[in-house]
Amino acid sequence: MPHNLHIVLVEPKIPVNTGSIGRLCLATGSTLHLIEPLGFEINDTQLKRAGLDYWKHVRVVTHKSLEKFFDSIPKESPKVFFSTKAEAIIYEHRFKEGSYLFFGSETEGFSEEFRKTHARPIYRIPQYDDRVRSLNLANSASIVVYEAIRQLGP
Repeated sequence: MPHNLHIVLVEPKIPVNTGSIGRLCLATGSTLHLIEPLGFEINDTQLKRAGLDYWKHVRVVTHKSLEKFFDSIPKESPKVFFSTKAEAIIYEHRFKEGSYLFFGSETEGFSEEFRKTHARPIYRIPQYDDRVRSLNLANSASIVVYEAIRQLGP
């Protein structure tokens, strides 16, 4: 695939978001990694509805835990984490082909402990109104993937 990007959803809860991100993965040639536990069944009607008839074509890999996921990929793989609690913004990062782009669950994000021990580098998408806690997960994934593609070239 063009840039061999990987979207990693850590314990996603909302099937419609995951379905939409699956469609994004198919459109951009990215792989979707789902870290269990999931807040839904893979055969969930809402998940398939959000991905429409594309879901069967999406490259989806499910992992039993984050530790098992990390064990399954090369240690030198570029890993980038995204959180509303990060100091650095996405535009400060230089994306690399084959990057793994990590997003926490919609309800909890990444724990503070996880951010301190694993999530480096960590970035946020800028928001300009404090009344908004966060962007929708599918929107965030889209912004990140297309910024990576913009940097890497079409």
